[in-house]
Amino acid sequence: MKIAILSRSKNIYSTNQLVEAAEKRGHEAVVLDHMKCVVVIEKGRPHIYYQGKEITDINAVIPRIGASVTFYGAAVVRQFEMMKIFTAVESQALVRSRDKLRSLQILARAGIGMPKTAFASQTKDIDSLIEGVGGAPCIIKLLEGTQGIGVILAENKKAATSVIEAFLKLDAAMLVQEFIREAKGADIRAFVIDGQVVGAMKRQAKEGEFRSNLHRGGTASIVQLTAEERATAIKAAKKLGLGIAGVDLLQSERGPLVMEVNSSPGLEGIQKATGIDIAGKIIEYVERNEFNGNEG
Repeated sequence: MKIAILSRSKNIYSTNQLVEAAEKRGHEAVVLDHMKCVVVIEKGRPHIYYQGKEITDINAVIPRIGASVTFYGAAVVRQFEMMKIFTAVESQALVRSRDKLRSLQILARAGIGMPKTAFASQTKDIDSLIEGVGGAPCIIKLLEGTQGIGVILAENKKAATSVIEAFLKLDAAMLVQEFIREAKGADIRAFVIDGQVVGAMKRQAKEGEFRSNLHRGGTASIVQLTAEERATAIKAAKKLGLGIAGVDLLQSERGPLVMEVNSSPGLEGIQKATGIDIAGKIIEYVERNEFNGNEG
């Protein structure tokens, strides 16, 4: 089987691990920079060019699309789908998960626990925003932020008002969320593949920091999920239509709360914390689906 990994670089840890895992299982893996793909839309014959050549022999695609290029990356994934090639993350699920507001609305409708979240577009509504999430302290989060960038903890109402007012004046789309004090700067990343949690780690923020992202100095360790945490992660991925997902959970007094569902979760932290070959499990997922598709 020939597997295309859509990634901006062969040198990214996650991309490299997927290539190794595919080759270890006897497959050919090629890395295609989705931003260099040329999509040709034609009646009855959708196709893609890469470096001047038409792509014709791909059996399956594993998208690794960065948040900053979601629009074009999703278009490339969608074109592979139109070519009837299996994609490990579907284009519509990718777009859905990247819209933080929409994804939270979908999860809330499904009855999945999450921090109270508020959203507004006018400065006159700031008091309602803050009160809607239980007051300060609260979290203010840019909708386009990744890896903890654009996430601010406002310790009191005055600070929250100043930050929200500044973001709104800049026309920056953002959410205000309840601060879960009992989480103590920690969260859980549950890695879901094909409806199963294949690994989980607990991320702890460094001292003086509330964001647990590993890119911001947080530490990671293996964790055993409760039955409720496992079920919540699986349900969240399913409701967003994601075959591969990193589901970020907070442990709270009212049970697990979903912060975010990532459609291109990194492999380095989870593999090193758990010792589990997550990349290999992704390739196994592709094998099951591509082979089943051929049989059908």
